[in-house]
Amino acid sequence: MKKALFLLMALLVSITLIACGEVDSDDSKQAVDTPDVEETESNDDEAEETETETEANVEEDEVEEEQTESEDVPREYRNALKAAQNYIDLMHFSEKGLFEQLTSEFGDQYPEEAAQYAIENVDVDYKEEALEAAISYLEFMPMSDQELFEQLTSEYGEQFTDEQAQYALDNLPE
Repeated sequence: MKKALFLLMALLVSITLIACGEVDSDDSKQAVDTPDVEETESNDDEAEETETETEANVEEDEVEEEQTESEDVPREYRNALKAAQNYIDLMHFSEKGLFEQLTSEFGDQYPEEAAQYAIENVDVDYKEEALEAAISYLEFMPMSDQELFEQLTSEYGEQFTDEQAQYALDNLPE
C-alpha cells in the first residue's frame, strides 16, 4: 500500500513539474480583435455601430484588467494556481485535499499563502469533484452508501465536506 501511494505521489509530482515548466508564449501577447465598423447614414446602423464599439471596448478593458491582475500576482502564486488546476483536471480533489497536496513536503511544497491563493482562484466545483470521486470508487470496488460517504469525508480519505459527499451520493447514476 505504501509503495502504491509513493508511486502515485511520484507520478503527481512529475506531472506537476512538467505542467508548471510549460511556457505559454501567448500570455504576454494577448490581443483583442476589434471589429471594423462601417459608417452609414441610417440611425439604426449608427446605434448598432455604437453598440459594437462599446462591446469591443468592454472586452479590451477586461483583457487589460486580466493582464494587470496576473502581473500583480507573485510568480509562485501563479504557479500554485496552475498546479492546482492541473490536479483538478486530472484527479478528483476536495478543497482540503488539494491544499494539502499543494503544501505537502511529499507534494508541491508551495507556501501556505500561495496554496491558499490557488484554492481561492482555481476553477472547480467541489460537489462535482465529490461525485466524480464517488463514481470512481464504485467502478473499482462495491461499497455501501455509508462506506462511500465515510471514504469521501474521512481525514484519511478524500476529505470532502459532509454536504459535498451527500451531494455525490444523491447524484450517483443508478
